[in-house]
Amino acid sequence: MKAFSYERARTPAEAAAAVAGTPGAKFIAGGTNLLDLMKLEIETPAHLVDVNGLDLDTIAETGDGGLRIGALVRNTDLAADPRVRRDYAVLARAVLAGASGQLRNRATTAGNLLQRTRCPYFYDTDQACNKRHPGSGCAALGGFSRHNAILGVSDACIATYPGDMAVALSVLDASVETVRPDGQTRTIPIGELHRLPGTTPQIEHTLQTGELIAAVVLPKPAGGRQVYRKVRDRSSYAFALVSVAAVVQRDGSGRIALGGVAHKPWRVDAADAALPRGAKAVSAALLDGARTTPDNAFKKPLAERTIAAVLVDARRPA
Repeated sequence: MKAFSYERARTPAEAAAAVAGTPGAKFIAGGTNLLDLMKLEIETPAHLVDVNGLDLDTIAETGDGGLRIGALVRNTDLAADPRVRRDYAVLARAVLAGASGQLRNRATTAGNLLQRTRCPYFYDTDQACNKRHPGSGCAALGGFSRHNAILGVSDACIATYPGDMAVALSVLDASVETVRPDGQTRTIPIGELHRLPGTTPQIEHTLQTGELIAAVVLPKPAGGRQVYRKVRDRSSYAFALVSVAAVVQRDGSGRIALGGVAHKPWRVDAADAALPRGAKAVSAALLDGARTTPDNAFKKPLAERTIAAVLVDARRPA
Protein backbone atom coordinates (compact mmCIF):
# COMPACT_ATOMS: atom_id res chain seq x y z
CA MET A 1 0.00 0.00 0.00
CA LYS A 2 1.36 3.39 -0.97
CA ALA A 3 1.60 6.25 1.54
CA PHE A 4 -1.26 8.74 1.70
CA SER A 5 -2.35 11.72 3.78
CA TYR A 6 -5.59 11.76 5.75
CA GLU A 7 -8.17 14.19 7.14
CA ARG A 8 -11.59 14.08 8.78
CA ALA A 9 -14.27 16.24 7.19
CA ARG A 10 -16.69 18.25 9.34
CA THR A 11 -19.40 18.97 6.76
CA PRO A 12 -20.45 17.44 3.42
CA ALA A 13 -19.41 20.59 1.55
CA GLU A 14 -16.01 20.55 3.27
CA ALA A 15 -15.53 16.90 2.32
CA ALA A 16 -16.46 17.57 -1.30
CA ALA A 17 -14.16 20.59 -1.51
CA ALA A 18 -11.27 18.64 0.02
CA VAL A 19 -11.51 15.86 -2.56
CA ALA A 20 -12.03 18.27 -5.45
CA GLY A 21 -9.08 20.39 -4.39
CA THR A 22 -6.56 17.59 -3.85
CA PRO A 23 -5.38 15.60 -6.88
CA GLY A 24 -5.79 11.88 -6.30
CA ALA A 25 -8.04 12.28 -3.24
CA LYS A 26 -10.82 9.84 -2.32
CA PHE A 27 -13.63 9.69 0.21
CA ILE A 28 -13.51 6.86 2.74
CA ALA A 29 -16.26 5.57 5.04
CA GLY A 30 -16.60 1.81 5.57
CA GLY A 31 -13.63 1.11 3.31
CA THR A 32 -14.80 -2.43 2.53
CA ASN A 33 -13.91 -2.08 -1.16
CA LEU A 34 -11.43 0.80 -1.25
CA LEU A 35 -8.97 -0.64 1.27
CA ASP A 36 -8.75 -3.94 -0.61
CA LEU A 37 -8.02 -2.04 -3.82
CA MET A 38 -5.39 0.08 -2.06
CA LYS A 39 -3.61 -3.01 -0.77
CA LEU A 40 -3.39 -4.32 -4.33
CA GLU A 41 -2.33 -0.86 -5.59
CA ILE A 42 -5.25 -0.77 -7.98
CA GLU A 43 -6.43 2.34 -6.18
CA THR A 44 -3.58 4.62 -5.07
CA PRO A 45 -5.18 7.71 -3.53
CA ALA A 46 -2.75 10.39 -2.42
CA HIS A 47 -5.20 11.67 0.18
CA LEU A 48 -8.18 10.18 2.04
CA VAL A 49 -11.07 12.28 3.32
CA ASP A 50 -12.88 10.47 6.14
CA VAL A 51 -16.62 11.21 6.03
CA ASN A 52 -17.65 8.99 8.95
CA GLY A 53 -18.16 12.00 11.22
CA LEU A 54 -20.78 13.60 8.99
CA ASP A 55 -24.42 13.59 10.04
CA LEU A 56 -25.49 11.25 7.24
CA ASP A 57 -26.26 8.06 9.14
CA THR A 58 -30.03 8.20 9.70
CA ILE A 59 -33.14 7.02 7.88
CA ALA A 60 -35.92 9.60 7.93
CA GLU A 61 -39.40 9.83 6.46
CA THR A 62 -39.91 12.39 3.70
CA GLY A 63 -42.82 14.75 3.29
CA ASP A 64 -44.37 12.72 0.48
CA GLY A 65 -44.33 9.44 2.40
CA GLY A 66 -41.00 8.05 1.22
CA LEU A 67 -37.70 7.53 3.01
CA ARG A 68 -34.42 9.42 2.94
CA ILE A 69 -31.51 7.06 3.63
CA GLY A 70 -28.33 8.78 4.69
CA ALA A 71 -25.16 7.94 2.78
CA LEU A 72 -23.52 6.57 5.94
CA VAL A 73 -26.33 4.23 6.96
CA ARG A 74 -24.69 0.82 7.35
CA ASN A 75 -26.08 -2.01 5.26
CA THR A 76 -27.09 -4.00 8.33
CA ASP A 77 -29.10 -1.09 9.73
CA LEU A 78 -30.75 -0.44 6.38
CA ALA A 79 -31.91 -4.03 5.95
CA ALA A 80 -33.16 -4.18 9.56
CA ASP A 81 -35.16 -0.94 9.51
CA PRO A 82 -38.86 -1.82 10.07
CA ARG A 83 -40.02 0.69 7.45
CA VAL A 84 -37.69 -0.74 4.83
CA ARG A 85 -38.69 -4.32 5.66
CA ARG A 86 -42.40 -3.44 5.49
CA ASP A 87 -42.61 -1.07 2.52
CA TYR A 88 -39.46 -1.73 0.48
CA ALA A 89 -38.94 -5.45 0.98
CA VAL A 90 -37.04 -5.86 -2.29
CA LEU A 91 -34.38 -3.51 -0.93
CA ALA A 92 -34.03 -5.33 2.41
CA ARG A 93 -33.71 -8.66 0.60
CA ALA A 94 -31.13 -7.34 -1.84
CA VAL A 95 -28.97 -5.89 0.92
CA LEU A 96 -29.08 -9.14 2.89
CA ALA A 97 -28.05 -11.06 -0.24
CA GLY A 98 -24.76 -9.15 -0.39
CA ALA A 99 -21.39 -9.91 1.21
CA SER A 100 -21.29 -11.21 4.79
CA GLY A 101 -22.67 -10.03 8.11
CA GLN A 102 -19.32 -8.55 9.10
CA LEU A 103 -19.03 -6.57 5.88
CA ARG A 104 -22.65 -5.39 6.04
CA ASN A 105 -21.92 -4.01 9.51
CA ARG A 106 -19.27 -1.71 8.01
CA ALA A 107 -20.43 -1.07 4.45
CA THR A 108 -22.35 2.15 3.83
CA THR A 109 -25.19 3.04 1.51
CA ALA A 110 -23.07 5.34 -0.66
CA GLY A 111 -20.11 2.99 -0.68
CA ASN A 112 -22.31 0.10 -1.74
CA LEU A 113 -23.57 2.12 -4.70
CA LEU A 114 -20.05 3.01 -5.83
CA GLN A 115 -18.30 -0.34 -5.37
CA ARG A 116 -16.10 -1.33 -8.27
CA THR A 117 -16.20 -4.39 -10.48
CA ARG A 118 -14.82 -7.73 -9.31
CA CYS A 119 -13.69 -8.72 -12.81
CA PRO A 120 -10.58 -10.87 -12.20
CA TYR A 121 -8.65 -8.99 -14.89
CA PHE A 122 -9.34 -5.69 -13.12
CA TYR A 123 -7.91 -7.19 -9.93
CA ASP A 124 -4.85 -8.73 -11.63
CA THR A 125 -2.40 -5.90 -12.22
CA ASP A 126 -0.38 -8.06 -14.61
CA GLN A 127 -3.32 -8.16 -17.04
CA ALA A 128 -4.54 -5.58 -19.52
CA CYS A 129 -7.56 -3.64 -18.23
CA ASN A 130 -8.99 -0.45 -19.64
CA LYS A 131 -10.46 0.39 -16.25
CA ARG A 132 -7.06 0.45 -14.57
CA HIS A 133 -5.06 1.71 -17.53
CA PRO A 134 -7.23 3.26 -20.29
CA GLY A 135 -6.08 2.13 -23.70
CA SER A 136 -4.27 -0.99 -22.46
CA GLY A 137 -6.97 -3.35 -23.71
CA CYS A 138 -9.41 -5.79 -22.10
CA ALA A 139 -7.91 -9.18 -21.26
CA ALA A 140 -11.37 -10.51 -20.37
CA LEU A 141 -12.46 -10.36 -24.01
CA GLY A 142 -10.20 -13.27 -24.89
CA GLY A 143 -9.88 -14.74 -21.44
CA PHE A 144 -12.00 -16.40 -18.77
CA SER A 145 -15.28 -14.49 -18.84
CA ARG A 146 -17.78 -16.63 -16.93
CA HIS A 147 -18.76 -13.81 -14.57
CA ASN A 148 -18.63 -11.00 -17.11
CA ALA A 149 -21.35 -8.95 -18.76
CA ILE A 150 -23.65 -9.89 -21.62
CA LEU A 151 -25.59 -6.61 -21.90
CA GLY A 152 -24.40 -3.09 -22.63
CA VAL A 153 -20.88 -4.33 -23.29
CA SER A 154 -18.31 -2.75 -25.58
CA ASP A 155 -15.02 -3.70 -27.23
CA ALA A 156 -13.30 -1.83 -24.38
CA CYS A 157 -14.90 -3.63 -21.41
CA ILE A 158 -17.20 -6.50 -20.44
CA ALA A 159 -17.01 -6.03 -16.66
CA THR A 160 -20.14 -6.28 -14.53
CA TYR A 161 -21.39 -4.02 -11.78
CA PRO A 162 -21.24 -6.26 -8.69
CA GLY A 163 -23.80 -4.75 -6.30
CA ASP A 164 -27.21 -5.97 -5.20
CA MET A 165 -28.63 -2.88 -3.53
CA ALA A 166 -28.61 -0.70 -6.66
CA VAL A 167 -30.60 -3.33 -8.60
CA ALA A 168 -33.38 -3.12 -6.01
CA LEU A 169 -33.19 0.68 -5.92
CA SER A 170 -33.67 0.66 -9.68
CA VAL A 171 -37.12 -0.96 -9.48
CA LEU A 172 -38.05 1.32 -6.58
CA ASP A 173 -37.34 4.41 -8.72
CA ALA A 174 -34.97 5.79 -6.10
CA SER A 175 -32.89 8.92 -6.53
CA VAL A 176 -29.51 10.01 -5.20
CA GLU A 177 -28.90 13.34 -3.48
CA THR A 178 -25.39 14.78 -3.75
CA VAL A 179 -23.33 17.72 -2.50
CA ARG A 180 -20.88 19.43 -4.84
CA PRO A 181 -17.61 21.09 -3.87
CA ASP A 182 -19.27 24.54 -4.05
CA GLY A 183 -21.93 23.40 -1.57
CA GLN A 184 -24.66 23.13 -4.21
CA THR A 185 -26.83 20.01 -4.23
CA ARG A 186 -28.42 17.99 -6.99
CA THR A 187 -30.64 14.94 -7.40
CA ILE A 188 -29.75 12.10 -9.77
CA PRO A 189 -32.27 9.37 -10.72
CA ILE A 190 -30.73 6.02 -9.78
CA GLY A 191 -30.85 4.88 -13.40
CA GLU A 192 -28.59 7.77 -14.38
CA LEU A 193 -25.93 7.26 -11.70
CA HIS A 194 -23.98 4.41 -13.31
CA ARG A 195 -22.60 4.46 -16.86
CA LEU A 196 -22.14 1.83 -19.53
CA PRO A 197 -18.49 1.27 -20.51
CA GLY A 198 -18.48 2.53 -24.09
CA THR A 199 -14.94 3.66 -24.91
CA THR A 200 -14.31 5.02 -21.39
CA PRO A 201 -14.90 2.15 -18.94
CA GLN A 202 -12.72 3.88 -16.33
CA ILE A 203 -15.57 6.41 -15.89
CA GLU A 204 -18.11 4.35 -13.98
CA HIS A 205 -20.64 6.93 -12.79
CA THR A 206 -21.93 10.43 -13.52
CA LEU A 207 -20.63 12.07 -10.34
CA GLN A 208 -18.28 15.01 -10.82
CA THR A 209 -14.88 15.20 -9.16
CA GLY A 210 -15.45 15.76 -5.46
CA GLU A 211 -19.22 15.29 -5.64
CA LEU A 212 -20.34 13.48 -2.49
CA ILE A 213 -23.40 11.26 -2.20
CA ALA A 214 -25.41 12.52 0.78
CA ALA A 215 -28.49 10.30 0.65
CA VAL A 216 -30.64 7.91 -1.30
CA VAL A 217 -34.31 8.91 -1.49
CA LEU A 218 -37.10 6.38 -1.92
CA PRO A 219 -40.50 7.57 -3.19
CA LYS A 220 -43.64 6.61 -1.33
CA PRO A 221 -44.13 2.82 -1.19
CA ALA A 222 -45.09 1.22 -4.48
CA GLY A 223 -46.93 -1.67 -2.84
CA GLY A 224 -47.37 -4.90 -4.77
CA ARG A 225 -45.28 -8.03 -4.35
CA GLN A 226 -41.55 -7.34 -4.13
CA VAL A 227 -39.01 -10.05 -4.92
CA TYR A 228 -35.24 -10.21 -5.12
CA ARG A 229 -33.59 -13.41 -6.30
CA LYS A 230 -29.83 -13.85 -6.62
CA VAL A 231 -28.24 -16.79 -8.42
CA ARG A 232 -24.59 -17.35 -7.51
CA ASP A 233 -21.95 -20.04 -7.31
CA ARG A 234 -22.36 -20.52 -3.56
CA SER A 235 -25.11 -19.64 -1.12
CA SER A 236 -23.35 -16.73 0.56
CA TYR A 237 -20.46 -14.29 0.15
CA ALA A 238 -20.54 -14.47 -3.64
CA PHE A 239 -21.43 -12.03 -6.38
CA ALA A 240 -24.40 -12.62 -8.66
CA LEU A 241 -24.17 -14.56 -11.87
CA VAL A 242 -27.69 -13.24 -12.42
CA SER A 243 -30.01 -11.41 -10.08
CA VAL A 244 -33.57 -10.19 -10.58
CA ALA A 245 -35.44 -7.50 -8.67
CA ALA A 246 -39.15 -7.00 -9.29
CA VAL A 247 -42.13 -5.05 -7.98
CA VAL A 248 -45.34 -6.51 -9.38
CA GLN A 249 -48.86 -5.18 -8.80
CA ARG A 250 -52.09 -7.20 -8.72
CA ASP A 251 -52.93 -6.24 -12.29
CA GLY A 252 -49.58 -7.62 -13.50
CA SER A 253 -47.94 -4.25 -14.07
CA GLY A 254 -44.74 -3.28 -12.33
CA ARG A 255 -41.00 -2.93 -12.72
CA ILE A 256 -38.17 -5.41 -13.18
CA ALA A 257 -34.37 -5.18 -13.35
CA LEU A 258 -31.38 -7.49 -13.74
CA GLY A 259 -28.07 -7.57 -11.90
CA GLY A 260 -24.86 -9.45 -12.66
CA VAL A 261 -25.24 -9.06 -16.42
CA ALA A 262 -24.12 -5.52 -17.25
CA HIS A 263 -21.88 -2.62 -16.26
CA LYS A 264 -24.84 -1.17 -14.31
CA PRO A 265 -28.19 -2.41 -13.00
CA TRP A 266 -30.12 -3.33 -16.14
CA ARG A 267 -33.66 -1.98 -16.46
CA VAL A 268 -35.53 -1.51 -19.74
CA ASP A 269 -38.82 0.37 -20.11
CA ALA A 270 -40.04 -2.18 -22.67
CA ALA A 271 -39.57 -4.98 -20.13
CA ASP A 272 -41.67 -3.12 -17.54
CA ALA A 273 -44.39 -2.65 -20.15
CA ALA A 274 -44.22 -6.37 -21.01
CA LEU A 275 -44.81 -7.59 -17.44
CA PRO A 276 -48.57 -8.22 -17.92
CA ARG A 277 -47.74 -10.42 -20.94
CA GLY A 278 -45.55 -12.82 -18.98
CA ALA A 279 -41.98 -13.98 -18.53
CA LYS A 280 -41.17 -14.69 -22.18
CA ALA A 281 -42.07 -11.15 -23.24
CA VAL A 282 -40.15 -9.68 -20.32
CA SER A 283 -37.06 -11.75 -21.05
CA ALA A 284 -37.15 -10.84 -24.73
CA ALA A 285 -37.16 -7.15 -23.85
CA LEU A 286 -34.54 -7.31 -21.09
CA LEU A 287 -32.12 -9.54 -23.01
CA ASP A 288 -32.49 -7.90 -26.41
CA GLY A 289 -29.03 -7.31 -27.87
CA ALA A 290 -27.24 -9.65 -25.47
CA ARG A 291 -23.66 -10.33 -26.53
CA THR A 292 -22.15 -13.43 -24.97
CA THR A 293 -18.84 -15.27 -24.91
CA PRO A 294 -18.43 -19.06 -24.87
CA ASP A 295 -17.82 -18.82 -21.10
CA ASN A 296 -20.84 -16.73 -20.17
CA ALA A 297 -23.41 -17.78 -22.78
CA PHE A 298 -25.19 -19.69 -20.00
CA LYS A 299 -26.18 -16.37 -18.43
CA LYS A 300 -28.87 -15.74 -21.02
CA PRO A 301 -30.96 -18.88 -20.33
CA LEU A 302 -30.17 -18.53 -16.63
CA ALA A 303 -31.60 -15.00 -16.69
CA GLU A 304 -34.70 -16.21 -18.54
CA ARG A 305 -35.34 -18.94 -15.96
CA THR A 306 -34.70 -16.61 -13.04
CA ILE A 307 -37.09 -14.02 -14.46
CA ALA A 308 -39.74 -16.72 -14.85
CA ALA A 309 -39.23 -17.93 -11.26
CA VAL A 310 -39.40 -14.40 -9.87
CA LEU A 311 -42.63 -13.64 -11.71
CA VAL A 312 -44.22 -16.86 -10.44
CA ASP A 313 -43.23 -15.85 -6.93
CA ALA A 314 -44.45 -12.28 -7.40
CA ARG A 315 -47.88 -13.42 -8.62
CA ARG A 316 -48.40 -16.00 -5.88
CA PRO A 317 -51.36 -15.11 -3.64
CA ALA A 318 -50.30 -13.35 -0.45
